[in-house]
Amino acid sequence: MSSKKILGYATKGVGQPLEPITYAPPKLGQHDVRVSVTHCGVCHTDIHAIDDYYGITAFPFVPGHEIVGHVSAVGKAVSDLNVGDRVGIGWQGRSCMKCEWCLQGEDQLCLDIVESGTWVPYGGFSSSVIADNRFVYPLPDSMPSEVAAVLLCAGITVYSPLRLYATEEKQKIGIIGIGGLGHLALQFARALDYEVTAFSSSPEKEKEALDFGADHFIVSTDEAILREAMLSFDLLLCTSSHKIKWDLLLNILKKKGRFVLVGFPDIEFNSTELVARQLSITGSFLGNRATMQEMFSFALTHSIAPKVELMPMTKVNEAIRRVKENKARYRIVLFNDTADTGA
Repeated sequence: MSSKKILGYATKGVGQPLEPITYAPPKLGQHDVRVSVTHCGVCHTDIHAIDDYYGITAFPFVPGHEIVGHVSAVGKAVSDLNVGDRVGIGWQGRSCMKCEWCLQGEDQLCLDIVESGTWVPYGGFSSSVIADNRFVYPLPDSMPSEVAAVLLCAGITVYSPLRLYATEEKQKIGIIGIGGLGHLALQFARALDYEVTAFSSSPEKEKEALDFGADHFIVSTDEAILREAMLSFDLLLCTSSHKIKWDLLLNILKKKGRFVLVGFPDIEFNSTELVARQLSITGSFLGNRATMQEMFSFALTHSIAPKVELMPMTKVNEAIRRVKENKARYRIVLFNDTADTGA
């Protein structure tokens, strides 16, 4: 194992700013690869983890799970990746490979999911990470690293449910929240041949939403317009984690309509309409490995890409502040601007 130290940016307590730290490279398992990080996206999930929103963060904590870099070492059982390969790693860096969900190919639902995050033991706001090779994806040569980084989390998060519920018959879909997830969801939904309506509380986002692929735009705080749209939509995909008008939004679904959550809004609604119109509310978490690979091919074929701001990793706290203040348009990706001290 290399004796070189890894440089990472860690928070040492709940909600605290990140500080540079160095640590020994984690031991490389037989199925693992070590990746020298060149790019890493900043996701709201990183901020949730810094704030210990999920109650599972161990400190000191190095966030980062939208990782692109080059393979620098491979474990003894790795045969499909070589030193020098440009690869990507998303939220999930491993799984138990033996629970009922892993055996069904739905490894994103692994019963050991808490220990499967890429940040265990340290994440991608660093010079180097390790992950199980089965969750490390070779990247197309023509795809820029900052684009691939965002697709590894935001891309798979919205593509997976959109692909699952797309049918041959054109459906009417509403994308709620036009931010880091929503602006990608618009592009994927249009390419999957949905009739797409963007819902945002920010009227100034209308032009960009239409440019991203929306057929229509609705200001989500306009109660009169929402009432006019009653019983109009087959599917609503909620990418927002802010407060939403639950009763009005449920009313715009057709009977047997589906409301899919990929964000984390507070839930408060009257269950009457849910029962009377046989509506479904469901969550969607990431996607399995096969869907990840399919998503990359689909994004290339349809020229789907996030709108990205590039910032140096030394400015990580500024990047986190911009995301917290909803000033990112629409994703921030950090690039490593320091000498590679990783293994």
